Amino acid sequence: METDPLPVLSTIFWNIQVHPFTSGIASSIVGIIVLLACSALISGSEVAYFSLSPEEKHKIASGSAKRNHYILKNLESPEQLLATILVANNFANVGMVILSSFTVNSLIDFPKDSVLGFIIQVIVISYIILLFGEITPKVYTTNHALKFAKFIALPLYYLIHLLKPINKVLIYSTSFLNSKIYAYNQHISVDQLSQALELTSKSELKEEQKILKGIVKFGNKSVAEIMRSRVDVISADIDYDFNKVLALISESGFSRIPVYSGSFDNIKGILYIKDLLPHAHKAASFRWQSIIRPPFYVPETKKIDNLLEDFQKNKVHMAIVVDEYGGSSGIVTLEDVLEEIVGEITDEFDEVENFFTKISENKYLFDGKTMLDDFCRVTGLEETVFDGAKGEADTLAGLILELKGEIPVQNDTIKYKNYVFTIEAVDNRRIKQIKVEIIT
Repeated sequence: METDPLPVLSTIFWNIQVHPFTSGIASSIVGIIVLLACSALISGSEVAYFSLSPEEKHKIASGSAKRNHYILKNLESPEQLLATILVANNFANVGMVILSSFTVNSLIDFPKDSVLGFIIQVIVISYIILLFGEITPKVYTTNHALKFAKFIALPLYYLIHLLKPINKVLIYSTSFLNSKIYAYNQHISVDQLSQALELTSKSELKEEQKILKGIVKFGNKSVAEIMRSRVDVISADIDYDFNKVLALISESGFSRIPVYSGSFDNIKGILYIKDLLPHAHKAASFRWQSIIRPPFYVPETKKIDNLLEDFQKNKVHMAIVVDEYGGSSGIVTLEDVLEEIVGEITDEFDEVENFFTKISENKYLFDGKTMLDDFCRVTGLEETVFDGAKGEADTLAGLILELKGEIPVQNDTIKYKNYVFTIEAVDNRRIKQIKVEIIT
């Protein structure tokens, strides 16, 4: 014989006792409706005030209506405004729950352990509060923010003053918790910032995204990664006569030139061209060595964010980079540091330096001194693609030396993963040009 579930349901409903409708119940229902309306107005005011655009705020500030004055007063302290909205909304919702429970219990007597009582008192009441007290007013005010802000301005202004004592306690508690949380979470990792940039829409940032990426990577780069190698530095021997120095300055076009004695490892100072200008008319016998300034040294391992601080503190724009043995590796300038953030900086005197030529779709011809970061940027590769093979190398020529293990000869071919490197030009000490083919 099959079991019939209907007697169970009928038992539940038949055991419900409905009490007479009294004036107390009627007052309770009126109270619920009033609190629901208050909750809807307060919820709508949260969206209305915090979604006002700058144009709408300017329109309010330039208007002469009295309600505009109250809107501006409400917006003076966003913390007070938000605290008032949250406190008032919670009071209204709690009041509705209490009155709803009282009304249902006064009107209906549910049987013990009844599921129907739970559904009506919890699920149905919660649904009504969320639909009419939260969701509906917020959806409406999203499209009518300014209109609703003006409508609620005066009541909200007085409500802020009424709940000010409670708000102060809430704001203080929030500030205290924020300070404690910040103490443990004040450092954001580079990986977190990089992930945030990847999630950001490119259409929103455009060129600004490049600057943000430069800032993210800024603190992780060392001087060795951005310096100009000693073999590429234009410098002057301290024994040069005045005319030879003037010719060197005219040919190079630089505003600061390192001065060495014997070799670049023995730097005596930096010659500032502006210091030389007042003496430009003097004879070849002029002792230009007397106006050179003392050099500023930095190690290869120094991070460029710390270098920027040193440049600012010491009021210099150029530093001599030294290796672990005390030898001079090259130079680094303030412009080199800033270019890591904003990209290449050029002026009217800079010549366009083409460090690569695109031969075909997947073939390129690069200078050996091309930085690996620039190589990856041009070819569209990930900057980590050579991490397992480059060792301490920062340039394309350095990568070839790491892969080959010795100085290659012309036409040598080195293969790594799906990249083929062909040596196009080389001398006894340097790899000058490399042809790169990317096999897809």
